[in-house]
Amino acid sequence: MFRAINTATTGLTAQRLKMDVISNNIANATTTRTTEGDGAYHRRRVIFQPVNLRTRWNSPVYPFGLRTGEGQGVRVVKVERDDKTPMRMVYDPSHPDAIKIGPQKGYVEYPNVDVVTEMVDMISAQRAYEANSQIINGVKTMFQAAMGIGR
Repeated sequence: MFRAINTATTGLTAQRLKMDVISNNIANATTTRTTEGDGAYHRRRVIFQPVNLRTRWNSPVYPFGLRTGEGQGVRVVKVERDDKTPMRMVYDPSHPDAIKIGPQKGYVEYPNVDVVTEMVDMISAQRAYEANSQIINGVKTMFQAAMGIGR
């Protein structure tokens, strides 16, 4: 039972961080100048990785291996900056951050944050968070029922 709780807890932690990053992206959807001074805000993405990916014990009886250790789960590898998606360019020569010279003169570089995509990702993360929460509640109910049988 504790293995299921551990697995669900890793999902809760990862999805909560993902929701925090998404809300930060939405909050900065119109930020044209960051405190680092590198132009417009760049969207952030959360990268997950399975836990205990390499913990296998290979035996001659069971050739595919047996998993050992704690339950499976997910962990956050890193929060990376999305530099692959192009920035949004809007023509507004009166804006203080408008490009002053060159072929893109008068254009303002806006973040590569698409609010609709972020909201879809937020709903997905919220549903995954709720599913992990339901797993913990289900395990808790089973544990209480098992304790009731023992009385």
